[in-house]
Amino acid sequence: MEFKTKKIDGANAEITATLVQKDIDANIEKIAKQLARDAKIDGFRKGKVPVAIIKKQYGEKLVQDAEGEELRKVLDAGLKDLGFASDALIGEPQVTKFEKGEGKIDVEVTIALRPEINLDGYADAVPEVKKPKITAKAVTDRIQELGANQAPLKKVKEERAAELEDTAIIDFEGSIDGTLFDGGKGEKFELLLGSNQFIPGFEEQVVGMNKGEEKTITVTFPADYGSEELAGKETQFKVVLHELKRKDKVRLDASLAKKLIPGDEEATMDKLKEQVKAQMEKEEISKKFQEELKPTLLEAFVNKFNFDLPKFVVEQEMDMALNKKAQTMTEDEIQELKDNQDKVKEIREEFRADAERSVKATFIIDALAKEEGVKVEDNEVMQTIYMEAMQTGQDPAAVYENYQKSGYLPAIQMAMVEDKVLSKIIEAKMAD
Repeated sequence: MEFKTKKIDGANAEITATLVQKDIDANIEKIAKQLARDAKIDGFRKGKVPVAIIKKQYGEKLVQDAEGEELRKVLDAGLKDLGFASDALIGEPQVTKFEKGEGKIDVEVTIALRPEINLDGYADAVPEVKKPKITAKAVTDRIQELGANQAPLKKVKEERAAELEDTAIIDFEGSIDGTLFDGGKGEKFELLLGSNQFIPGFEEQVVGMNKGEEKTITVTFPADYGSEELAGKETQFKVVLHELKRKDKVRLDASLAKKLIPGDEEATMDKLKEQVKAQMEKEEISKKFQEELKPTLLEAFVNKFNFDLPKFVVEQEMDMALNKKAQTMTEDEIQELKDNQDKVKEIREEFRADAERSVKATFIIDALAKEEGVKVEDNEVMQTIYMEAMQTGQDPAAVYENYQKSGYLPAIQMAMVEDKVLSKIIEAKMAD
């Protein structure tokens, strides 16, 4: 076996070698003898199968295994020559050449390595973020809202017109130019006035109605409404108001605090306000993080650090982007591309810059996670998936199993690592 190694850059290397036929033949003999000891073939006792029978039985598979073993020897020797440990590799080595000749096979193997990233000064790229200011009124309003969610609806006994924040019990029937349409009818429907649950303008026209009153309400469906039959159409609804209900105004006292902090018999309104304020701060930070800080910081890191990228990882990212684009194309457009491979290459190349930035960001996050000691365990991924499934009314176990079968769990875990490490870095520079 003759081989040469070449380190292309910090993330890519190449091994070229010539596999000699006599070495492959020796591997065939060795593998065949091993099989002869364990193989079960009719007419022969175990361990007594002739090697010639094994070669005939396994044929081309035996040759492939022998060539593969010799290729592994090349890879091991090449890595040793390059001074790389096997755990430094990313993905499987790519065999880019395997040409059989007279008594030899010329091979070429490209390998991708985990890039080394110098993170010096990464904290300098993090902007100082001020902790959000939550007003006392905002906290009180949130507690009122939480308390109202716990309170029962009570029938409005006094004779008065419907007001915002009432729950109106109504019958309604919708028509366009006198013709009823599917889904436009409801009986004894509970509508919270001011919730914007119905078409814009509907709830405002229910306000002011009295119990027992019938009224025709005219509204226009939004132009982007989901039904083409109704989108942008002026519609008349015949509405009958049967009853009004309303929740009592919440009293901010210790009994409410105990309700909203279950299990704490010493709960007070001050303690509840502290907890609600902390939760609201967390929500504001999370919103700012997702919408502004995270993309800005990630972009800053991508621009700050320069290092070599594994070529095949970038190529894979480009292939995924191309496949995603293909899913949005018409059959005629796809057929046109099938007939023009140069055009396919041109379109694919358009994704290179974004693919490089995406791959670069992934390795930066991985390096930062190690630097910051951030990990996301498998059970955290499961808990997150279960929680999201329960919030949307889905079967958590079924959702998790579907993600697992589809191979999405590593991507979900990486996204969680990204959020966790960037949040930690930002919070470290957060000022009051």
